[in-house]
Amino acid sequence: MKVVEMKSAPEKPNPNNVSVRVLYDTEHAQAAHIELKPGESLRKHITPTDVFFYILEGKGVVEIGDEQQEVSKDMLIDSPANIPHRLLNPGDDIFRVLVVKAPRQTASTRLL
Repeated sequence: MKVVEMKSAPEKPNPNNVSVRVLYDTEHAQAAHIELKPGESLRKHITPTDVFFYILEGKGVVEIGDEQQEVSKDMLIDSPANIPHRLLNPGDDIFRVLVVKAPRQTASTRLL
């Protein structure tokens, strides 16, 4: 059995300069923890694989294509492959999200 404590996973450098910790990474899927402080956001980007976001804490905004939706704890949001998307935290509290990519995005398919 492999157990990963979120805080023990190293932060991964990223172009958004936000806290990203990869918690699960196999040839089939990848899961990462993203923490957005108030005012932080991800740049709009495209992934060539399906993604879902599970909100762990706080409130924020998910933008997929031309749609924006305010989301909060215990909501799951489906983000289909090849559609621009991003996460935003316009609020005053921490916004924590579990991001799961399946199938796993490979270096050759990465668009960021």
